[in-house]
Amino acid sequence: MVRPHAFGYNPETAATNTFQRPQDLPSAAGAGAQARAEFERVAQALESEGISVCAVDDTTQPAKPDAVFPNNWLSFHDDGTLVLYPMQSASRRLERRPELLDAAVKRLDFKVSHLIDLTHHERQGRFLEGTGSLVLDNAERVAYACTSARTHPELVAEWARELNYEAVIFQATDRAGAPLYHTNVLMCIGERAVVIGAAGIAPADRDRVLARLRASGREIIQIGHDEIECFAGNMLELGTWDEALGDSRVLVMSDTARRALNPELFARLSGCTDTVLAIPVPTIEKLGGGSVRCMLAEVFRPA
Repeated sequence: MVRPHAFGYNPETAATNTFQRPQDLPSAAGAGAQARAEFERVAQALESEGISVCAVDDTTQPAKPDAVFPNNWLSFHDDGTLVLYPMQSASRRLERRPELLDAAVKRLDFKVSHLIDLTHHERQGRFLEGTGSLVLDNAERVAYACTSARTHPELVAEWARELNYEAVIFQATDRAGAPLYHTNVLMCIGERAVVIGAAGIAPADRDRVLARLRASGREIIQIGHDEIECFAGNMLELGTWDEALGDSRVLVMSDTARRALNPELFARLSGCTDTVLAIPVPTIEKLGGGSVRCMLAEVFRPA
């Protein structure tokens, strides 16, 4: 996780992110203070569940309003692979800092065995924004991706070849027909369940995507545009260990997402994990256009 320093509304990213809401903007200082308080709330809640958190401070200069979302520029994998990603926004490319990688390696005992650097694609105007663009089924080794200005289908295919995943590429839009900027706003894959915003998937692709998800044997929990707009697709299931339960799963979401789920959907979802953790991050959601999942670059410790 990256503790934000200059968090705020970024008009450069808003061109493709319809989740950003600039109305009633607080002052820059006020937005930054609120975002830092929300960041601390998330970090503390995760640690209270026994999840190891590596929190690294953003730097003062240059200003990086979206630094709180590190999962878009790097990903860690259980075989020791580290991937660096090409970012659409020039302001976001400044977030790539070697000291963040060093912190994860040292504090979380991640051992890098293989580096895949895709950032050179930025020169050709082709982008793939980490586990925003890609939602991964690591058990089945399937990478799901909806195409957008930030998710180039050829890069999805290249990533899948490099890491030996099957690529499932599709189109998805919001209710107004604008492409959804990241796949992780409509899809979350946990150990026993999938949350999928099927209503957002293009009709020509919907059955194919749902069939591949069902083939994993997980319970399929479908949500609509109302829930997608409240970040109810933007969740992440993490692993932890408990003396009584042993290995257990914690599904992390925002309070906005939790309140968007009706009782029947929430009961089905909570029955497929061990703990549900819902944390309020309203400032980060409104101005940044991302939620709790976007704040987390999960680290798989190599076996």
